[in-house]
Amino acid sequence: MSPYVRKVPTKSGAQAVQIVWSKKHGHVEMEHVGSAHSDSDLALLIAAARQRLHRGQGELDLGAPVIDHDTLPIVGVRMGRLLDAIAQVYRWFGFDRVSDDDKVFEQLVTARIIEPTSKKASARVLSEAGWEPVSYATVKRHLPHFAQREWRDSLSGAMARRAQLGPSALVLYDLSTLWFETDEGDGFREPGFSKERRLEPQVTVGLLTDVSGAPLMVDAFAGNRAETTTMIPLIQRFISAYGITRVTVVADAGLLSGANLKAVEDVGWSFIVGGRIPEVPYVVKEWVRTHPGRAIPDQLVLTQPDIMGVKPDLRKRMIYYQWRADRARRSLHGIDEQVMKAEKAVAGQSPVKRNRFVSISGAKKSVNRELEAKARTLAGWKSYVTNLDATPEFVIGAYHQLWHIEHAFRMSKHDLKARPVHYKKDSIDAHLAVVFAALAISHRIEQITGWTISQFVKTLRTYREVAITVDGHIIKAEQPITNEITELLAKIRDSLGH
Repeated sequence: MSPYVRKVPTKSGAQAVQIVWSKKHGHVEMEHVGSAHSDSDLALLIAAARQRLHRGQGELDLGAPVIDHDTLPIVGVRMGRLLDAIAQVYRWFGFDRVSDDDKVFEQLVTARIIEPTSKKASARVLSEAGWEPVSYATVKRHLPHFAQREWRDSLSGAMARRAQLGPSALVLYDLSTLWFETDEGDGFREPGFSKERRLEPQVTVGLLTDVSGAPLMVDAFAGNRAETTTMIPLIQRFISAYGITRVTVVADAGLLSGANLKAVEDVGWSFIVGGRIPEVPYVVKEWVRTHPGRAIPDQLVLTQPDIMGVKPDLRKRMIYYQWRADRARRSLHGIDEQVMKAEKAVAGQSPVKRNRFVSISGAKKSVNRELEAKARTLAGWKSYVTNLDATPEFVIGAYHQLWHIEHAFRMSKHDLKARPVHYKKDSIDAHLAVVFAALAISHRIEQITGWTISQFVKTLRTYREVAITVDGHIIKAEQPITNEITELLAKIRDSLGH
């Protein structure tokens, strides 16, 4: 018989790995390689046994020493499957070419995808992944280069080419605020409007994506700059750099203002924005009046042309009002809770707090039933404002893609606020370059696999390639991957054209 490797269960529940060299007349000559208590240990021992078996093939080495698995030195561990998948997408975008194969940038991007953390801590992340990191001093030397606008625009250009934008494009725009634990501004980090009512210095970050949420450009603005003045410069910069002639901007209601929409239109763009409904619209009143007692059909859309602005610069707009049952249910539930609290406050059963349904006239408190009735009438309605000649389905559908950009805006704010003394504008811009590339790669992986990036990283980081020394020879072993992971990696490889 030929020698072979076998696994034998032990009484302790482990798996013993043995080399069976021969069987003659009921006598077995074998070598015990070691006992494994996990799948990874088992894979290592089997690899070591096979390596030893191949070296001694054809020889009956009855005097071979017994090898215990604890004596097998591990000389290298690498998250090969995860690192290789990220590297494939990094090169598919061409980030290696536009960065002149800058390994510092690639390491920072890779570390951020695996575990968003500070640049200094990225060395630990890379070491755990099996990639020898460059020194922190080297990272700091490279950061000013990453902060250069031309360098960051080259990343956007690589992303735009893969997005395959035509001469006209539907783009999504959103803003996020990053604040800093410092008392004084520096001309860039300045106190400004904060939805969280924070008083610390901050910056605003504008993100432009395509309709799928793939990032196209990102930039930071002074913290005291109005939100509505960030969108146009960023999009103009993108358009001028990449030759797009027509743009339709999709943005949330927070960016809606007559002056902002006028400015968007004046530069030749179209827009779709979410609107606010301060009063019950005429078309809604008419529908209710002409359909007495009738329940509003789910997703009913009412159309109302409108003229905005003042003479002599009036602008035609189209407003679509959509009613949704789920939205109405949530709104009515909130109204019920607020009205109940208002009634208790008016009855003196609870203190008067901020409540829009409580009216106070002198010392008299009352529940504002007129406002309650209006709120109940508007429950479930949302408006969409556009200057496009397009169907309601297109306008509303385009607006609802904004969840993609909210999903894409995955920035670790603690990273930027952790060391306010060091985070000047150049450092912030360099950080955003890393974030941009990491977002692009993460988005592409999610598109291909259907997994979230956190699920993808968490699963693949458990698969390790291990290098061990056996009898002075280095051999490699890898934990077997499942059929699901094999198919997942094949999807990535095939979609990238490899």
